[in-house]
Amino acid sequence: MSVAFSPDGKTIASASSDNTVKLWNLQGQVLQTLQGHSGGVMSVAFSPDGKTIASASSDKTVRLWNLQGQVLQTLQSHSS
Repeated sequence: MSVAFSPDGKTIASASSDNTVKLWNLQGQVLQTLQGHSGGVMSVAFSPDGKTIASASSDKTVRLWNLQGQVLQTLQSHSS
């Protein structure tokens, strides 16, 4: 499991074994659930501008997401 703060410090992304990434505000409310991985998510990171989230999964993909939960790109067959 992994967590990352957005560059502005207002949003937290959490990786989960339930195959999702969740975006949270600082009050603990879920803002968005990013679904698309078929395996547990092991790592998350924000881009420097805070507009893109990268998630790495045990399904051997890295997905790039926008903040609205849309997959921008899927990179196949990474090594964990």
